[in-house]
Amino acid sequence: MFDFLKGKKKVEKKPVYVINGFLDSGKTSFIAYTIGQPYFQTRGTTLLILCEEGEGEYREGLLKETGTVLEIIEDLEDFTTSHLMELEKKYRPERILIEWNGMWDFREFKIPNAWRLEQQITTIDASTFNMYFTNMRSLVAEQIRNSELIMLNRCDDVDEKLLINFKRNIKAINQKADLVFEDSQGEIDMTTEEDLPFDIHQDPIPLEGLDYGIWYIDAMEHPDRYVGKNVVYTGMVMRPKDFPEGYFVPGRMAMTCCANDMSFLGYACRAENADSFRERQWVKVTATIKKEVFGPYSGEGVILEATEVLPASQPEEPVINFAG
Repeated sequence: MFDFLKGKKKVEKKPVYVINGFLDSGKTSFIAYTIGQPYFQTRGTTLLILCEEGEGEYREGLLKETGTVLEIIEDLEDFTTSHLMELEKKYRPERILIEWNGMWDFREFKIPNAWRLEQQITTIDASTFNMYFTNMRSLVAEQIRNSELIMLNRCDDVDEKLLINFKRNIKAINQKADLVFEDSQGEIDMTTEEDLPFDIHQDPIPLEGLDYGIWYIDAMEHPDRYVGKNVVYTGMVMRPKDFPEGYFVPGRMAMTCCANDMSFLGYACRAENADSFRERQWVKVTATIKKEVFGPYSGEGVILEATEVLPASQPEEPVINFAG
């Protein structure tokens, strides 16, 4: 690529793929499978940085066949941009794969300016997830917060209701991630209407407290399930600067990990009196759910068509607690 303004060739940054998760969550198996696939082959060298050694190992034959070189970094203090640049100079890789140590805080993850984080994937052992999420919630949250793909494997002996709870907790932290559940037979579907805590055939569907948060996440994944249905709930007004006149967001704050880790959950709402409500005012909304192309969404998404928006009192528990 040539930069005509500066008259010199632009140097493309090396793509970095990070696979994280706790020990024996399936990271090694996932990477070994991926680098062996035809679609993942490349002419250049692949640098694989291993930050912990579990039960799984990489076959020397696989590494040789795929042009992959393996380096081990055992201590977080050695995971520095200067050390990574030494590996860059040594191997001149075309891309970099990093098997991140799940006990390392991902906020410590830093790469050289010559590299770019292309994708982050998290693997989770469903049979031990509840223990980690209960006792090491902040570490879990940092693992999954920016992951594009989150894979929960070994779901065979985990109660379905518990898996559904895992899904809601993960989606509360990272709403955009693709979430995959797998047992010994392959991928399993976790999207039945019967698992929802409210009756989607009720008109309107009342959504208060945690029910609102669960509805918000489910509607994001399955908007067609709700199109044409009516909902009623109490929400706090937010007014994004990029929204056109006649639109606002009535939603709820949600605690996804701890008191310092909060997210605002809400969809755009179109209402005749939208511009009469102030920021952070509480309102009771009755609306019809639609799916439309909306500019601030950069595509299609859930839109609420309000039939009534009235001032309301703050709920006794204004924050939805996914963490507890």
